[in-house]
Amino acid sequence: MSRPNLTTSMATRLVDLMRRSGLEEGAHVTEQWAADELEVSRTPVRKAMVFLAEVGILDRIPNRGFFLARDAAALARPDLSEGEDVEQSAYFEIADDYVGGRFTGSFTAADIGRRYRLTPRQADRVLSRMEGEDLVRRKAGGRGWEFQHVMATADAHDQSYRFRMIIEPAALLEPGFTVDTDAFARHRQQQEALLHGDILLLPRAELFQVNASFHEMLVGCSGNQFLLDAVRRQNRLRRLIEYRHQIDRSRLANQAREHLRLLDLVESGDLKEASAFLGAHLDRVRSIKTGIGEESRPES
Repeated sequence: MSRPNLTTSMATRLVDLMRRSGLEEGAHVTEQWAADELEVSRTPVRKAMVFLAEVGILDRIPNRGFFLARDAAALARPDLSEGEDVEQSAYFEIADDYVGGRFTGSFTAADIGRRYRLTPRQADRVLSRMEGEDLVRRKAGGRGWEFQHVMATADAHDQSYRFRMIIEPAALLEPGFTVDTDAFARHRQQQEALLHGDILLLPRAELFQVNASFHEMLVGCSGNQFLLDAVRRQNRLRRLIEYRHQIDRSRLANQAREHLRLLDLVESGDLKEASAFLGAHLDRVRSIKTGIGEESRPES
């Protein structure tokens, strides 16, 4: 399972430092200053600054260094570690515990409240949110709750990606495939926003939704409702396990760039190349997230 890596967690600390320091757009952010303030060596700070430049929070100018791309006050704290919102924090704790095998069987709202230190009203709101996302359901008779069937193992995650590698590229080759110009423009804007800071700043749930809806939009353009229903089901099943992988956001910039490349290929009319690229994209992401990579295959 994915865990916060040093680069991502250091980037989060650096964003917090810049906000606390009240830095304005264009401020020069030096490695030494950040290392001194955070009481760490310059090496992890340098890696974090490169990552922040990659996602658009810092500008990297050759021979000059790193400069803040926007006022630090505009940089909202991400939910990469401790959530400031009690209900949001409990929501992800429940998700992590379920995927990690630490939460099984049926439960009540009172159980949730005791385990995650929530008031009755907070527990009800968290469960209502999870019910709305088809993650939990009320037991027959309305007494207690239970998790819906969602994927929680690396093998299931791998199989899900392999299933998507079959149907999503095929959707682009459907005879009824038609580009939805407005949807393409909206999703292009969202993916570009990820490369201008949103990768680090969006909450995990919203980040998942941006990328899941991107794939649903592409498949929806096929005009084949059965393919779209299949992708939507996979997105529902994989939501909890995907939240874990978004704790480490260091690889997400490349995924956003590949999404933009997909839009370019489709809009150019080269659907065969776009289909092949989408299959390869899903395979790369599958390998990263499941740990089942190219080395497990025979060499061609």
